[in-house]
Amino acid sequence: VRLVESGGGLVQAGGSLRLTCTYSGSDANTVDAMGWYRQAPGTSVEYRELIAGISGRSGWKNYADSVKGRFILSRDNTKNELYLQMNSLKPEDTAVYYCNAVDDAAEHDYWGQGTQVTVSS
Repeated sequence: VRLVESGGGLVQAGGSLRLTCTYSGSDANTVDAMGWYRQAPGTSVEYRELIAGISGRSGWKNYADSVKGRFILSRDNTKNELYLQMNSLKPEDTAVYYCNAVDDAAEHDYWGQGTQVTVSS
């Protein structure tokens, strides 16, 4: 399964961005839970933080406290896409944002290449 993120960029504090993750491949129909992670500048991969996740079957969503009320996660399974609407952006939201997917057997973990989000003050 291949994941490709898009929609990152430079925005002023208080602004909005919408990230899109498109997944494809012969096993795309096995994608179950998905989520958005972010990795702040100067930090290593073990500090990559889950900020929003959605389960495959129930569509149950969870958000990190740091983004709750500002970010909205959604998914369109007909288009094989995952979205993250980011509102009221803050400089501390600056990070590389990664899309993640887990297959329905929880045996494979897939990552995109990341998209940079920079929020200026």
